Amino acid sequence: MTRVKICGLTTPDTLDAALDHGAAFVGAVFFARSPRNLSPEDARPLFERARGRAGIVAVTVDAADDLLDRIGAHLRPDFVQLHGHETLARAHEVRRLTGAKLIKVLSVSTPVDLEIAADWEDHVDHLMFDARPPEGSDLPGGVGATFDWAMLSGRAFRHDWFLAGGLTPDNAAQAAAISGAPLLDVSSGVESAPGVKDAARIAAFLKAVA
Repeated sequence: MTRVKICGLTTPDTLDAALDHGAAFVGAVFFARSPRNLSPEDARPLFERARGRAGIVAVTVDAADDLLDRIGAHLRPDFVQLHGHETLARAHEVRRLTGAKLIKVLSVSTPVDLEIAADWEDHVDHLMFDARPPEGSDLPGGVGATFDWAMLSGRAFRHDWFLAGGLTPDNAAQAAAISGAPLLDVSSGVESAPGVKDAARIAAFLKAVA
């Protein structure tokens, strides 16, 4: 069974769909330019229903200290996902400010992009390999872009790692089989419109890799 993170959840019904169908992680996005953006204050009552049932992930992009303080105080996430240009030093600061474990996202388009993984493995709890966004995109992820999953086939990393980028209910099982990913991350692939999660697509995605 491949474990799954449903990311960018914003409503009780879609969060419940993720939990009821076996998501191992659920994600809240804290990035103003994202159509899935929430405030830590709004995320708190929504995601409290997930506590103890799935790992709660706060997705951030080069977040400032004040936002991280609010995330830590209100959401109390199990993980903070670093989806920006964070340095190793900044990652350790984020861990200190939030008390959370860390997921670091690495953008991938060619095999050379995988080499930076070695710099991060000893400093975070999970790596996430996501497709590099198209040129001109103002979002670091969640845009449905893909990359060649075979680049990850047979590679060994210190911790379980996530595959992300362009995953849908139709290709999730194939992506896991080709890449060997123990963890999958999906956002736009289970939406009916940008930022609008679809409970039926969430259920279908989780069933596809169960």
